[in-house]
Amino acid sequence: MNQRKLSAWLKGIVIGIGLCGLIVFFVMLPDYGDSLHASFPEFGAWHWPWMIFLWCTSVPCFIALFLGWKIAANIGRDRSFSVENARLLQGIAWLAAGDTAFFFLGNVVLFFLSMNHPGILLISLLICFAGVAVTVAAVCLSHLVDKAADLQEQSDLTI
Repeated sequence: MNQRKLSAWLKGIVIGIGLCGLIVFFVMLPDYGDSLHASFPEFGAWHWPWMIFLWCTSVPCFIALFLGWKIAANIGRDRSFSVENARLLQGIAWLAAGDTAFFFLGNVVLFFLSMNHPGILLISLLICFAGVAVTVAAVCLSHLVDKAADLQEQSDLTI
């Protein structure tokens, strides 16, 4: 598979993930919240704080997708192992770490405000684990791409 084809596939995946994220965050979650509100009116005061919290957690995810798009574009231009891609992966790592911390702290705050169930707080730990895994993977990839960029630069200077 050549670089342009790989880039096209990666861009298609980024678009697919973005569309899935839009559907989940702006269609499914509000609909599920409305159905919970209808079934359990005592939780009605929780609906909007949770929706705003979840929408805030989606912002870094979409920024990371934009950075992923830029990486795919660099791959298409045959700059897979570049310092720019290493920097973009580092940005994704920071976004994932910040979003994970925000998600965890937001869940704890909502729990102490009596707007969160202990079971939801425990399940959110799984989501936090996934965020930490994405952070570690992005940091490792950033390091490896940076090393590969250094090796490529050295080999380009060698005749």
